[in-house]
Amino acid sequence: MSKRITIIGPAYPYRGGIASFDEMLARTYTARGDQTRIVTFTLQYPSLLFPGKTQYSVSPAPEDLEIERKVNSINPFNWLRVGNAIGRARPDMVIMKYWTPFLAPCLGTIARCIRRNRYTKVIVQVDNIVPHEHNFTDRIFNKYFVRSVDGFVYMSGQVKRDLDDLGIKKPALFSPHPIFTGYGKTVPREEACRKLELDPGMHYSLFFGLVRDYKGLDLLLDAWARLKSDGLTGGHRLIVAGEFYGNKEKYLRQIETNGLEKDVIVLDFYIPDEDVKYYFSAADVLIQPYHSATQSGVTQIAYNFGLPMIVTDVGGLSEIVADNVVGYVVEGTSEAIANAFEKLYSDGNLERFRENLVQEKERFSWDAMCDRIDEVFAIVNSGDKSVGIGDAGEANI
Repeated sequence: MSKRITIIGPAYPYRGGIASFDEMLARTYTARGDQTRIVTFTLQYPSLLFPGKTQYSVSPAPEDLEIERKVNSINPFNWLRVGNAIGRARPDMVIMKYWTPFLAPCLGTIARCIRRNRYTKVIVQVDNIVPHEHNFTDRIFNKYFVRSVDGFVYMSGQVKRDLDDLGIKKPALFSPHPIFTGYGKTVPREEACRKLELDPGMHYSLFFGLVRDYKGLDLLLDAWARLKSDGLTGGHRLIVAGEFYGNKEKYLRQIETNGLEKDVIVLDFYIPDEDVKYYFSAADVLIQPYHSATQSGVTQIAYNFGLPMIVTDVGGLSEIVADNVVGYVVEGTSEAIANAFEKLYSDGNLERFRENLVQEKERFSWDAMCDRIDEVFAIVNSGDKSVGIGDAGEANI
Protein backbone atom coordinates (compact mmCIF):
# COMPACT_ATOMS: atom_id res chain seq x y z
CA MET A 1 0.00 0.00 0.00
CA SER A 2 1.38 3.40 -0.96
CA LYS A 3 2.09 5.93 1.76
CA ARG A 4 2.04 9.70 2.00
CA ILE A 5 5.52 10.69 3.15
CA THR A 6 7.01 14.03 4.16
CA ILE A 7 10.79 14.29 4.47
CA ILE A 8 12.03 17.14 6.68
CA GLY A 9 15.64 18.16 6.17
CA PRO A 10 18.10 19.88 3.83
CA ALA A 11 17.36 19.83 0.11
CA TYR A 12 17.76 22.18 -2.83
CA PRO A 13 18.62 25.09 -2.81
CA TYR A 14 20.89 23.89 0.01
CA ARG A 15 24.01 22.03 -1.01
CA GLY A 16 26.01 19.14 0.42
CA GLY A 17 25.81 15.44 1.12
CA ILE A 18 22.83 15.62 3.48
CA ALA A 19 20.76 17.51 0.91
CA SER A 20 21.76 14.96 -1.73
CA PHE A 21 20.77 12.17 0.65
CA ASP A 22 17.27 13.58 1.25
CA GLU A 23 16.74 14.10 -2.47
CA MET A 24 17.80 10.53 -3.32
CA LEU A 25 15.57 9.19 -0.54
CA ALA A 26 12.61 11.10 -1.95
CA ARG A 27 13.29 9.83 -5.46
CA THR A 28 13.47 6.25 -4.24
CA TYR A 29 10.20 6.45 -2.31
CA THR A 30 8.50 8.08 -5.30
CA ALA A 31 9.75 5.29 -7.58
CA ARG A 32 8.30 2.79 -5.09
CA GLY A 33 4.86 4.36 -5.56
CA ASP A 34 4.71 6.52 -2.43
CA GLN A 35 3.53 10.15 -2.53
CA THR A 36 6.63 11.99 -1.34
CA ARG A 37 7.51 15.61 -0.70
CA ILE A 38 10.41 17.37 1.02
CA VAL A 39 10.03 20.22 3.49
CA THR A 40 13.31 22.09 3.79
CA PHE A 41 14.61 25.27 5.37
CA THR A 42 14.09 28.94 4.67
CA LEU A 43 16.95 29.42 7.16
CA GLN A 44 19.16 26.45 8.00
CA TYR A 45 22.14 28.09 9.74
CA PRO A 46 22.43 31.78 10.61
CA SER A 47 25.32 33.23 8.61
CA LEU A 48 27.27 33.93 11.82
CA LEU A 49 27.26 30.20 12.63
CA PHE A 50 28.09 28.93 9.15
CA PRO A 51 31.83 28.45 8.58
CA GLY A 52 31.81 28.26 4.78
CA LYS A 53 31.35 30.72 1.95
CA THR A 54 27.76 29.81 1.11
CA GLN A 55 25.11 27.27 2.08
CA TYR A 56 23.52 27.28 -1.35
CA SER A 57 23.96 25.16 -4.45
CA VAL A 58 24.96 26.63 -7.80
CA SER A 59 23.52 23.62 -9.64
CA PRO A 60 20.12 23.73 -11.39
CA ALA A 61 17.03 22.96 -9.31
CA PRO A 62 15.85 19.34 -9.55
CA GLU A 63 12.73 19.14 -11.68
CA ASP A 64 11.56 15.75 -10.42
CA LEU A 65 11.07 16.62 -6.74
CA GLU A 66 8.44 18.46 -4.72
CA ILE A 67 10.45 20.68 -2.37
CA GLU A 68 8.90 23.34 -0.12
CA ARG A 69 10.96 25.84 1.85
CA LYS A 70 9.19 26.33 5.18
CA VAL A 71 11.43 25.75 8.22
CA ASN A 72 13.30 28.53 10.03
CA SER A 73 15.80 26.86 12.37
CA ILE A 74 15.86 29.71 14.93
CA ASN A 75 12.22 30.87 15.03
CA PRO A 76 10.09 28.96 17.60
CA PHE A 77 6.86 30.44 16.23
CA ASN A 78 7.77 29.03 12.83
CA TRP A 79 8.38 25.59 14.37
CA LEU A 80 4.85 25.57 15.78
CA ARG A 81 3.28 26.74 12.50
CA VAL A 82 5.17 24.19 10.39
CA GLY A 83 4.59 21.31 12.80
CA ASN A 84 0.88 22.02 13.15
CA ALA A 85 0.46 22.41 9.38
CA ILE A 86 2.12 19.06 8.68
CA GLY A 87 0.09 17.48 11.47
CA ARG A 88 -3.16 18.73 9.91
CA ALA A 89 -2.08 17.29 6.53
CA ARG A 90 -1.78 13.87 8.22
CA PRO A 91 0.97 12.18 6.19
CA ASP A 92 1.41 8.53 7.09
CA MET A 93 5.09 9.02 7.86
CA VAL A 94 7.45 11.89 8.43
CA ILE A 95 11.14 11.13 7.92
CA MET A 96 13.47 13.55 9.67
CA LYS A 97 17.18 13.84 8.94
CA TYR A 98 19.21 14.47 12.12
CA TRP A 99 22.90 15.27 12.28
CA THR A 100 23.46 18.10 14.76
CA PRO A 101 22.10 19.04 18.21
CA PHE A 102 21.84 22.63 16.98
CA LEU A 103 18.64 21.61 15.18
CA ALA A 104 17.21 19.60 18.10
CA PRO A 105 14.94 22.37 19.46
CA CYS A 106 13.59 23.10 15.98
CA LEU A 107 13.06 19.53 14.80
CA GLY A 108 12.00 18.24 18.21
CA THR A 109 9.28 20.88 18.49
CA ILE A 110 8.05 20.23 14.94
CA ALA A 111 7.92 16.49 15.67
CA ARG A 112 5.91 17.03 18.85
CA CYS A 113 3.38 19.17 16.98
CA ILE A 114 3.02 16.59 14.21
CA ARG A 115 2.49 13.67 16.57
CA ARG A 116 -0.39 15.42 18.31
CA ASN A 117 -2.60 14.20 15.45
CA ARG A 118 -2.15 10.67 16.87
CA TYR A 119 -1.75 9.31 13.38
CA THR A 120 1.52 10.36 11.73
CA LYS A 121 4.68 8.47 12.75
CA VAL A 122 7.97 10.36 12.88
CA ILE A 123 10.98 8.23 11.93
CA VAL A 124 14.50 9.64 12.09
CA GLN A 125 17.31 8.79 9.71
CA VAL A 126 20.18 9.76 11.96
CA ASP A 127 23.71 10.62 10.81
CA ASN A 128 25.19 11.75 14.12
CA ILE A 129 24.09 12.09 17.71
CA VAL A 130 27.36 13.35 19.15
CA PRO A 131 28.77 16.11 16.91
CA HIS A 132 32.41 16.30 15.91
CA GLU A 133 32.69 19.69 17.62
CA HIS A 134 31.23 19.28 21.11
CA ASN A 135 29.12 21.78 23.08
CA PHE A 136 27.92 21.57 26.69
CA THR A 137 24.28 21.73 25.47
CA ASP A 138 24.59 18.68 23.19
CA ARG A 139 23.21 16.08 25.59
CA ILE A 140 20.29 18.24 26.70
CA PHE A 141 19.31 19.04 23.12
CA ASN A 142 19.73 15.44 21.97
CA LYS A 143 17.45 14.14 24.70
CA TYR A 144 14.83 16.72 23.83
CA PHE A 145 14.90 15.56 20.23
CA VAL A 146 14.96 11.78 20.64
CA ARG A 147 12.03 11.92 23.07
CA SER A 148 9.95 13.65 20.41
CA VAL A 149 10.04 10.96 17.72
CA ASP A 150 8.92 7.37 17.21
CA GLY A 151 11.95 5.48 15.91
CA PHE A 152 15.35 5.57 14.25
CA VAL A 153 17.42 4.19 11.39
CA TYR A 154 21.16 4.63 11.98
CA MET A 155 24.14 4.02 9.69
CA SER A 156 26.98 3.01 12.03
CA GLY A 157 27.61 1.18 15.27
CA GLN A 158 29.00 4.38 16.81
CA VAL A 159 25.67 6.16 16.34
CA LYS A 160 23.87 3.21 17.92
CA ARG A 161 26.15 3.41 20.95
CA ASP A 162 25.47 7.13 21.21
CA LEU A 163 21.72 6.45 21.11
CA ASP A 164 22.12 3.79 23.79
CA ASP A 165 23.97 6.29 25.95
CA LEU A 166 20.93 8.57 25.96
CA GLY A 167 18.88 5.78 27.54
CA ILE A 168 15.89 6.17 25.21
CA LYS A 169 14.20 2.87 24.36
CA LYS A 170 12.60 3.21 20.95
CA PRO A 171 12.76 1.07 17.80
CA ALA A 172 16.11 1.54 16.05
CA LEU A 173 17.47 -0.46 13.12
CA PHE A 174 20.74 -0.40 11.18
CA SER A 175 21.11 0.32 7.48
CA PRO A 176 24.42 1.35 5.90
CA HIS A 177 24.76 4.60 4.01
CA PRO A 178 23.56 4.00 0.43
CA ILE A 179 25.73 4.78 -2.56
CA PHE A 180 25.49 8.30 -3.94
CA THR A 181 24.49 7.65 -7.54
CA GLY A 182 23.39 11.20 -8.35
CA TYR A 183 26.86 12.43 -9.35
CA GLY A 184 26.89 10.63 -12.68
CA LYS A 185 29.08 7.85 -14.02
CA THR A 186 32.82 7.41 -14.35
CA VAL A 187 34.31 9.23 -17.33
CA PRO A 188 37.55 8.25 -19.12
CA ARG A 189 40.57 9.28 -17.07
CA GLU A 190 42.01 11.34 -19.90
CA GLU A 191 38.76 13.31 -20.16
CA ALA A 192 38.71 13.88 -16.39
CA CYS A 193 42.30 15.12 -16.36
CA ARG A 194 41.63 17.41 -19.29
CA LYS A 195 38.56 18.88 -17.57
CA LEU A 196 40.52 19.49 -14.34
CA GLU A 197 43.66 20.66 -16.17
CA LEU A 198 45.72 17.85 -14.66
CA ASP A 199 48.71 16.07 -16.18
CA PRO A 200 47.41 12.62 -17.25
CA GLY A 201 50.94 11.27 -16.85
CA MET A 202 50.64 11.62 -13.06
CA HIS A 203 48.91 9.38 -10.52
CA TYR A 204 46.48 11.22 -8.23
CA SER A 205 45.34 10.52 -4.68
CA LEU A 206 42.20 12.32 -3.55
CA PHE A 207 41.19 13.94 -0.27
CA PHE A 208 37.63 15.10 -0.96
CA GLY A 209 35.00 17.15 0.80
CA LEU A 210 34.76 20.00 3.26
CA VAL A 211 38.05 20.32 5.13
CA ARG A 212 37.46 20.17 8.88
CA ASP A 213 39.99 19.31 11.56
CA TYR A 214 38.40 15.96 12.48
CA LYS A 215 38.95 14.73 8.91
CA GLY A 216 42.68 14.39 9.49
CA LEU A 217 44.26 16.25 6.60
CA ASP A 218 47.21 16.87 8.93
CA LEU A 219 47.79 13.11 9.16
CA LEU A 220 47.67 12.74 5.39
CA LEU A 221 50.14 15.56 4.82
CA ASP A 222 52.53 13.99 7.33
CA ALA A 223 52.12 10.64 5.57
CA TRP A 224 52.85 12.25 2.21
CA ALA A 225 55.98 13.89 3.61
CA ARG A 226 57.09 10.47 4.88
CA LEU A 227 56.50 8.94 1.45
CA LYS A 228 58.37 11.76 -0.22
CA SER A 229 61.39 11.35 2.05
CA ASP A 230 61.43 7.66 1.12
CA GLY A 231 61.34 8.50 -2.58
CA LEU A 232 57.88 7.03 -3.14
CA THR A 233 55.96 10.03 -4.48
CA GLY A 234 57.64 10.35 -7.87
CA GLY A 235 54.91 10.56 -10.49
CA HIS A 236 52.24 11.07 -7.79
CA ARG A 237 50.23 14.10 -6.68
CA LEU A 238 47.76 14.62 -3.83
CA ILE A 239 44.57 16.54 -4.61
CA VAL A 240 42.83 18.26 -1.67
CA ALA A 241 39.44 19.18 -3.13
CA GLY A 242 36.99 20.98 -0.88
CA GLU A 243 36.24 24.19 0.92
CA PHE A 244 38.17 24.77 4.15
CA TYR A 245 35.95 25.09 7.23
CA GLY A 246 38.53 26.33 9.68
CA ASN A 247 42.17 27.37 9.74
CA LYS A 248 43.46 26.85 6.21
CA GLU A 249 46.76 28.54 7.00
CA LYS A 250 47.99 25.81 9.32
CA TYR A 251 47.70 23.24 6.53
CA LEU A 252 49.47 25.54 4.08
CA ARG A 253 52.28 25.96 6.62
CA GLN A 254 52.47 22.18 7.00
CA ILE A 255 52.75 21.82 3.22
CA GLU A 256 55.50 24.44 3.08
CA THR A 257 57.41 23.08 6.07
CA ASN A 258 57.52 19.62 4.49
CA GLY A 259 58.43 20.92 1.03
CA LEU A 260 55.22 19.62 -0.54
CA GLU A 261 54.28 22.67 -2.60
CA LYS A 262 54.70 20.76 -5.86
CA ASP A 263 53.15 17.57 -4.49
CA VAL A 264 49.82 18.87 -3.16
CA ILE A 265 47.12 20.51 -5.27
CA VAL A 266 44.87 22.56 -2.95
CA LEU A 267 41.43 23.45 -4.34
CA ASP A 268 39.72 25.54 -1.67
CA PHE A 269 36.17 25.65 -2.99
CA TYR A 270 33.00 23.60 -2.86
CA ILE A 271 32.94 21.09 -5.71
CA PRO A 272 29.69 21.44 -7.74
CA ASP A 273 27.71 18.23 -8.10
CA GLU A 274 28.21 18.11 -11.85
CA ASP A 275 32.02 18.19 -11.44
CA VAL A 276 32.35 15.46 -8.79
CA LYS A 277 32.70 12.70 -11.40
CA TYR A 278 35.85 14.25 -12.82
CA TYR A 279 37.74 14.15 -9.50
CA PHE A 280 36.77 10.55 -8.77
CA SER A 281 37.53 9.49 -12.35
CA ALA A 282 40.99 11.11 -12.37
CA ALA A 283 42.14 9.63 -9.05
CA ASP A 284 43.63 6.22 -8.25
CA VAL A 285 42.54 6.24 -4.59
CA LEU A 286 40.41 8.14 -2.09
CA ILE A 287 42.15 8.70 1.26
CA GLN A 288 40.08 9.44 4.39
CA PRO A 289 42.54 9.88 7.29
CA TYR A 290 39.83 10.83 9.80
CA HIS A 291 40.55 11.38 13.49
CA SER A 292 36.88 10.62 14.26
CA ALA A 293 33.83 9.60 12.27
CA THR A 294 30.43 7.97 12.31
CA GLN A 295 30.01 7.23 8.61
CA SER A 296 30.87 9.15 5.47
CA GLY A 297 28.94 9.99 2.35
CA VAL A 298 32.27 10.52 0.57
CA THR A 299 32.98 6.81 0.96
CA GLN A 300 29.76 6.05 -0.88
CA ILE A 301 30.71 8.40 -3.70
CA ALA A 302 33.89 6.34 -4.07
CA TYR A 303 31.81 3.15 -4.26
CA ASN A 304 29.72 4.72 -7.01
CA PHE A 305 32.82 5.45 -9.08
CA GLY A 306 34.65 2.21 -8.25
CA LEU A 307 37.50 4.06 -6.54
CA PRO A 308 39.67 2.14 -4.02
CA MET A 309 40.01 3.68 -0.55
CA ILE A 310 42.40 4.08 2.34
CA VAL A 311 40.53 4.95 5.55
CA THR A 312 41.43 5.11 9.21
CA ASP A 313 39.81 2.72 11.65
CA VAL A 314 37.45 5.17 13.37
CA GLY A 315 33.68 5.23 13.82
CA GLY A 316 31.79 3.32 11.16
CA LEU A 317 34.32 3.58 8.33
CA SER A 318 35.56 0.02 8.85
CA GLU A 319 31.93 -1.20 8.69
CA ILE A 320 31.67 0.17 5.15
CA VAL A 321 35.18 -0.31 3.71
CA ALA A 322 36.13 -3.99 3.64
CA ASP A 323 39.82 -4.16 4.57
CA ASN A 324 42.06 -5.59 1.85
CA VAL A 325 38.98 -6.06 -0.34
CA VAL A 326 38.19 -2.57 -1.66
CA GLY A 327 41.06 -0.79 0.06
CA TYR A 328 42.78 -0.60 3.41
CA VAL A 329 41.54 0.19 6.91
CA VAL A 330 44.50 1.42 8.96
CA GLU A 331 45.44 2.91 12.30
CA GLY A 332 45.18 6.66 12.55
CA THR A 333 48.88 7.36 12.15
CA SER A 334 50.87 8.89 9.32
CA GLU A 335 53.07 5.78 9.22
CA ALA A 336 50.09 3.45 8.75
CA ILE A 337 48.63 5.65 6.00
CA ALA A 338 51.98 5.78 4.20
CA ASN A 339 52.41 2.00 4.44
CA ALA A 340 48.94 1.44 2.98
CA PHE A 341 49.70 3.80 0.11
CA GLU A 342 52.88 1.86 -0.66
CA LYS A 343 51.03 -1.48 -0.60
CA LEU A 344 48.31 -0.12 -2.86
CA TYR A 345 50.72 0.12 -5.76
CA SER A 346 52.26 -3.34 -5.30
CA ASP A 347 51.22 -6.88 -6.26
CA GLY A 348 48.28 -5.77 -8.40
CA ASN A 349 46.31 -4.55 -5.36
CA LEU A 350 44.91 -1.45 -7.06
CA GLU A 351 43.34 -3.42 -9.89
CA ARG A 352 42.11 -6.14 -7.49
CA PHE A 353 40.32 -3.54 -5.38
CA ARG A 354 38.71 -2.01 -8.45
CA GLU A 355 37.36 -5.40 -9.49
CA ASN A 356 36.04 -6.12 -5.99
CA LEU A 357 34.25 -2.78 -5.83
CA VAL A 358 31.90 -3.87 -8.62
CA GLN A 359 30.39 -6.54 -6.37
CA GLU A 360 30.82 -4.88 -2.99
CA LYS A 361 28.80 -1.82 -3.89
CA GLU A 362 25.69 -3.96 -4.34
CA ARG A 363 25.42 -4.01 -0.53
CA PHE A 364 24.48 -0.33 -0.42
CA SER A 365 21.17 0.32 -2.16
CA TRP A 366 18.62 3.05 -1.59
CA ASP A 367 15.83 0.49 -1.61
CA ALA A 368 17.53 -1.25 1.31
CA MET A 369 17.54 2.02 3.26
CA CYS A 370 13.85 2.58 2.49
CA ASP A 371 13.08 -1.01 3.52
CA ARG A 372 14.64 -0.42 6.93
CA ILE A 373 12.80 2.86 7.43
CA ASP A 374 9.56 1.09 6.49
CA GLU A 375 10.40 -1.70 8.93
CA VAL A 376 10.74 0.78 11.79
CA PHE A 377 7.50 2.42 10.64
CA ALA A 378 5.75 -0.97 10.77
CA ILE A 379 7.13 -1.70 14.25
CA VAL A 380 5.93 1.66 15.53
CA ASN A 381 2.48 1.15 13.96
CA SER A 382 2.21 -2.30 15.53
CA GLY A 383 2.75 -0.85 18.98
CA ASP A 384 5.41 -3.48 19.72
CA LYS A 385 7.50 -1.83 22.42
CA SER A 386 9.70 -4.90 22.87
CA VAL A 387 12.01 -3.72 20.08
CA GLY A 388 14.29 -1.08 21.53
CA ILE A 389 17.63 0.50 20.87
CA GLY A 390 19.36 -2.06 23.05
CA ASP A 391 18.40 -5.04 20.90
CA ALA A 392 17.52 -3.84 17.41
CA GLY A 393 19.81 -4.13 14.44
CA GLU A 394 22.98 -5.17 16.25
CA ALA A 395 23.36 -8.35 14.23
CA ASN A 396 23.11 -6.43 10.99
CA ILE A 397 26.29 -4.41 11.47
